Amino acid sequence: MAEYLQAEKKQEIFAKYGKSNTDTGSPESQVALFSYRIAHLTEHLKSNKKDHVTRLSLLKLVGKRRRLLDYLKEKDIERYRTIVKELGLRK
Repeated sequence: MAEYLQAEKKQEIFAKYGKSNTDTGSPESQVALFSYRIAHLTEHLKSNKKDHVTRLSLLKLVGKRRRLLDYLKEKDIERYRTIVKELGLRK
């Protein structure tokens, strides 16, 4: 993975949003990780407007996050509302 996302940072994200720092599978922790990566790629694209490969991977990530959030909304609306509020996301 890229240099901007060390193992410590991932564990910190999983600990904050997941059930534990090794909880890599829960939708909340994955959405949080995707959001962190999306923010990083967005910053990169602000200074590198012609980087189309990164733009495509950003769009894929946004789609993945959207699908995970939709899944969470179907399964447990309270967990969905909590993660959206914590991350400050909007539809």
